[in-house]
Amino acid sequence: MALNLRQKQTECIIRMLNLNQPVNPSGTANEEVYKILIYDKFCQNILSPLIHVKDLRKHGVTLYFLIDKDRKPVHDVPAVYFVQPNNPNIQRIVADASRSLYDSFHLNFSSSIPRPLLEDLASGTLNSDSIHRISKVHDQYLEFVTLEDNLFSLSQKSTYVQLNDPSAGDKEIEDIIERVVNGLFCVLATLAVVPIIRCPRGGPAEMVASALDQKLRDHLLSKNNLFSEGGGFVSSFQRPILCIFDRNFELSAGIQHDFRYRPLVHDILGLKLNRLSVPGEKGGMKSFELDSSDPFWMANGSLEFPEVAVEIETQLNKYKKDVDEVNKRTDGTAGAEFDGTDLIGNTKHLMNAVNSLPELTERKQVIDKHTNIATVLLGEIKERSLDAYVKKENDMMVRGGIDRNELMSVLKGKGTKIDKLRFAIMYIISSETINPSEAEAVEAALRESEVDTSAFQYVKKIKSLNVSLASANSASRSNIVDWAEKLYGQSISAVTAGMKNLLSGDRQLALTRTVEALMEGKPNPEIDSYLVFDPRAPKSSSGTSSSHLKGPFKEAIVFMIGGGNYVEYGSLQDLAQHQQPAKQVIYGTTEILTGMEFVEQLSLLGQKMGLGSSAAAAAAASATH
Repeated sequence: MALNLRQKQTECIIRMLNLNQPVNPSGTANEEVYKILIYDKFCQNILSPLIHVKDLRKHGVTLYFLIDKDRKPVHDVPAVYFVQPNNPNIQRIVADASRSLYDSFHLNFSSSIPRPLLEDLASGTLNSDSIHRISKVHDQYLEFVTLEDNLFSLSQKSTYVQLNDPSAGDKEIEDIIERVVNGLFCVLATLAVVPIIRCPRGGPAEMVASALDQKLRDHLLSKNNLFSEGGGFVSSFQRPILCIFDRNFELSAGIQHDFRYRPLVHDILGLKLNRLSVPGEKGGMKSFELDSSDPFWMANGSLEFPEVAVEIETQLNKYKKDVDEVNKRTDGTAGAEFDGTDLIGNTKHLMNAVNSLPELTERKQVIDKHTNIATVLLGEIKERSLDAYVKKENDMMVRGGIDRNELMSVLKGKGTKIDKLRFAIMYIISSETINPSEAEAVEAALRESEVDTSAFQYVKKIKSLNVSLASANSASRSNIVDWAEKLYGQSISAVTAGMKNLLSGDRQLALTRTVEALMEGKPNPEIDSYLVFDPRAPKSSSGTSSSHLKGPFKEAIVFMIGGGNYVEYGSLQDLAQHQQPAKQVIYGTTEILTGMEFVEQLSLLGQKMGLGSSAAAAAAASATH
């Protein structure tokens, strides 16, 4: 049984749009009721990748508004509200009801509404004598954004900064953990599965895993249980595994440059909620959607950029050939006299040609779209030498270092300030030992380019703390140290033995290797220390590993706390597809970040720790010399 998160979430939303009535097989409610949809910004982002405006019309939604906009009364029409359960939204709903803006109110909260807010809603509508307008209140458990069948985000901003902030108190950390747990609970409730949970010991991953385990246990005891799975789930073998990690598990994946199409489009062009804007040929911006309705994007997202360019060319030639074919068929046989005897044959050709036109037009639109995107990408790659960054970062990670001259030439060469900063951080992460004079030279080169060095200094500090930890206690070397050999499955000797040009495809991420090991469930020193939680098992046995928790597993949900990216998503999808038989891996994260956005969070932490110099100060200092 495949876990189709996108389909499940879409079904829940359609049911909600149909006033929570059962939906018939064609996907529409049995009686056509015209209604108004009111949402907040967060829920708009949930709807946006799943439902288009034309779909709203199909479900009888004639008008839709943001909750905080001023709205005119529309009488005799029910309103469907889809909002987060928070105080401003509750106040606004009470105000709308007291003004009798709509005939009836169907309230849907994106996650479970806390008791105090429910009481505020009740007392507010009672006091204004409008409680009769509230038809239903539903907890929808939909507080996450599904971008692809196997990709979701909780859209919780800056979680990495909040969890690593030196000034954060226990209360703040607990609140963040609770938010993450609620988001994950919504995902599991939508999928209607109770997974086996695995995570490394310590840190945010363990905090989230044990809190989620407790929340699921409490929920399974309640009567109206969301996980009343059918009898088909009796064997625990069928249950998925949920692997929870924290961004510090593998910092490099959030920072490195990548040359595959999907990560490139996200990192360079800023793909947000499956949409992006690029400059058009005739000036102005063009907006594109990249989702499961685009066959080229689905088929080629994981290819290296040069292969994508070739594929666009191939598709274009195939399209031209098919158009010529249609033209030939409709022209009749060239040079032959038309005597009417082949009228039926010609009519058939004409009908075929007419029928193939919509498909051809659609193909041409997809080709044009990707030609446009690839052209803009190519311009950026050339201008910033991104291919060189990708290659050198990979070499560094595999070799555990880089030649000093090569390092300095990159920092003084092409690329934006952020490109250079990311490269410098990758140098720190990949170096087995940090040479102080070399690190000093790197910092000086960054300052010369007027780059704020606080992110660089922050990572250098974490690295030095981890190195000292490792030397103090060799058992904890599973920390973010021992880079080249442990994380990349490449011994140094294997690399020097004349390996082929190492592009991103040849180096498996530590995350992917660990998930593969957890799904296989064979004894493995890398994961033997991982914790196991089974919310369905009696409490006493949790945390220990009984045999049925070991797997193997056909489906996994991998969750990254503190920001994920399309590099990890692509790597996990490759893993799932190359398994025999193919497995399924859903990847989720607190938010999806480009390398630039993640480095900005590192900079913020560096500044909070009083590290680094702002670019302005560096510029001022260089001006005085």
